[in-house]
Amino acid sequence: MRVLLGGGSVDDLAAAYAAPRTPWLRVNMVSSVDGAATGDSGKSGSINNDADKVVFDLLRSLADAVVVGAGTLRTEGYGPIDGKPLVAVSRGGTVPPLLRSAPRGSVLMATCSSAEGLDEARSLLGSEHVIVAGESSVDLAGVVAALHDRGLVHLLSEGGPSLLSALLTAGLVDELDATVVPRLVGGPGPRIVTGPPVDVPLTLHLLLEQDGTLLGRWLT
Repeated sequence: MRVLLGGGSVDDLAAAYAAPRTPWLRVNMVSSVDGAATGDSGKSGSINNDADKVVFDLLRSLADAVVVGAGTLRTEGYGPIDGKPLVAVSRGGTVPPLLRSAPRGSVLMATCSSAEGLDEARSLLGSEHVIVAGESSVDLAGVVAALHDRGLVHLLSEGGPSLLSALLTAGLVDELDATVVPRLVGGPGPRIVTGPPVDVPLTLHLLLEQDGTLLGRWLT
């Protein structure tokens, strides 16, 4: 399906991205035509554009919670997200700097029982806002189940590449929303999936185009 992004209303776009059921977990990523997930700044923000931002904002508005790896939170400089919890996934349990003073309940930490920062995370965020799943590594299936138990059933992950790899390996991804911006970047930067090889067949559900930017909605 091909639709011009500028050719419909916000309601049309929301309907086009509606989850077919809950629970549902989608991942939203951006890359250049040559597959780079970041630009020369090392951040995805250096390659995204206005068309990507429209869908980025929409997907956030549809989600109950946003799940992001701690490395990406630090690199991209995430702060709390208005109106919904930000779930930080961290094997070490360290709360990223810009989230350490976040209002209680706006940030959840998903970590494992051996995490060095577990006690500090509980102190900073509140014990009730720390999800412990797994012993020496984060059990992502356990994290997702714990979020569902809290009523957070429509989950959006914004990566990064390592977390996307782990979610795919665990078979937890229902949908990949992948923006391809009309740029070539080169260099040694990461792709949108970083880690051991994965082989996940995808079905194209929706393809939007705006000024050369392609926004695909792929279902697993």
